[in-house]
Amino acid sequence: MSVASSLMFRVVLNGLFCLILILSFDGTAGSASAAEKSQKAKPAAQPTGAAAVAVRYAEALASGDRVTVGQLDFACQYLLVSANGPAPLKSFPPSSDPSYAACWDQLMQTHRTAVEYREQGMDVLWPGKGSLVFFREQLNRYAASFFVMDLLGLSPPAGGLIVQALDSAKLPAASFRLRDDAPTVAAPATVVRMQVAYKDPLSSPVAYAPGSYKWANTIKRPRAALKAVTLKWVVLTGLKKLGFPGDAAVVNLTIDSPTGGAAGTPTVIPFVTETSSLVETSPLWWGPADQPGTLLAAVGRAALYPEMRDRLAMLNRVLIIDQVQPEALTLLTRDLYQTLLSAGAVEHKITIGDGELAQRFDELYWDTYAQTTRMDISLGMEVGGLSKPTPADYLYRLIPAMEMLAKVRPGDLENRLRLGIVYRWNNDQLAAIAAHEALLKEIPPERYIHRVRALIELAWSRIARVSWNRTFDDPGIIQAYKEAEEAYKFTDRPLDKFAAAYTMAYSLAFTPKRDNQAMLELLTDAQRWYLELAGASMDSWRYLLANDNLKGVIEADPVFKPLLASS
Repeated sequence: MSVASSLMFRVVLNGLFCLILILSFDGTAGSASAAEKSQKAKPAAQPTGAAAVAVRYAEALASGDRVTVGQLDFACQYLLVSANGPAPLKSFPPSSDPSYAACWDQLMQTHRTAVEYREQGMDVLWPGKGSLVFFREQLNRYAASFFVMDLLGLSPPAGGLIVQALDSAKLPAASFRLRDDAPTVAAPATVVRMQVAYKDPLSSPVAYAPGSYKWANTIKRPRAALKAVTLKWVVLTGLKKLGFPGDAAVVNLTIDSPTGGAAGTPTVIPFVTETSSLVETSPLWWGPADQPGTLLAAVGRAALYPEMRDRLAMLNRVLIIDQVQPEALTLLTRDLYQTLLSAGAVEHKITIGDGELAQRFDELYWDTYAQTTRMDISLGMEVGGLSKPTPADYLYRLIPAMEMLAKVRPGDLENRLRLGIVYRWNNDQLAAIAAHEALLKEIPPERYIHRVRALIELAWSRIARVSWNRTFDDPGIIQAYKEAEEAYKFTDRPLDKFAAAYTMAYSLAFTPKRDNQAMLELLTDAQRWYLELAGASMDSWRYLLANDNLKGVIEADPVFKPLLASS
């Protein structure tokens, strides 16, 4: 190797060595990365000053810490100081002092205005009466403490919340008088912005959904569950020199001054340029993608609740977060449909010993009832001023849930069949016929059980239109007979044979030139099939002949005497 080459080689080696030393001791990429990770690992800086006071106050409210709330609430401190006379109050009373309970009770009494204590009927939401925080007014009308009340608090039974101070800013000094004869004093004021995040979508507060308006009392506004809000708190400092036991306090609820003000309107204590309330544009709402696993688990929990009210409350809560949650819609519709059938069983008081026959019997009860009296499925709890839900309430809640499920799961044929049925009971005649016609077109002939049922229900939907409107020349009644007849020929199941024969006979009651002999033969055939069924009895068969539409026809013509004698 030449001298020049050797020298160049040494220069390169020295350069590399220096570079390594520089990287090792003067901020290497590795150590810089480690430093960045170390910085990221550091805990967030704890709030200080006014922000720390606001955080302590909010956490005390959420956890039910009465003493801390009493010591950090301006109104509570003010009442202690003003009652103590001109002498300054150098320390807080002991934790057993009744003033803390009195201050807390005042706050809770105020918060009660946002807690649901009414009977909510079909609109019940989890966690239910006495535990649900429901803001019915515009959110910025509520004091900040409403959003961190103990019902929403940091520990069970509430779902919990997390508070985090965001920033703070100075305000013009707050002014007030300690007593009527005392001079006006001032205290430095700071506004602290704080984010409140609710951990559980099932117990977070509820409000009307953004953009919904109350146009009329008969329109139910959609509701939504709050996920997070930003609050602003007004914090006063430097209070000790004014005779207060603590040096800082949060102005949450103001106090009406007993004197002062114009035209009998009292001023408020203290006078501040801001109020502790919600930042108007801040609310965030729980949505389907936030905690889908929690929602699915909630449906599973709801299925295990023994009380229908609890099941409904949980399912309603899931559906205000995800209105197309299929499991919730499926469970809700099946539950409400069965509840409606059970309400019919309570009314007709006929005992049926078999579950499948009992369901068909209860459906026939509502079929005939919907064409006549209709009171139970027309008068809801609110309109009637009643104390508990009526069959009408079940029906009105059932229809929109079934409609949504039909969109989400169009392959659920049972739901679509029942949707046409409840349309019929709601006297929505054209929708009932259209629903069953569309379903019948989609059912292939080989699915004969579903097809037979669809034919029978379509026939009943056509009959309901003619029966209610008394349009006996409507060709739909002839079509109804043919559909029931097709079902009769298409099935060999005794239950469907009975239902089809009974439907044909019932349809003849509304034909212009009624053939009573044919009607007698069909009813006799229906009776034969009916009495073959498990759980059937002669008493329940007589009840099917005694509804308002058949009874008059049967009792008016002697041709039916053999039928009545055999019954």
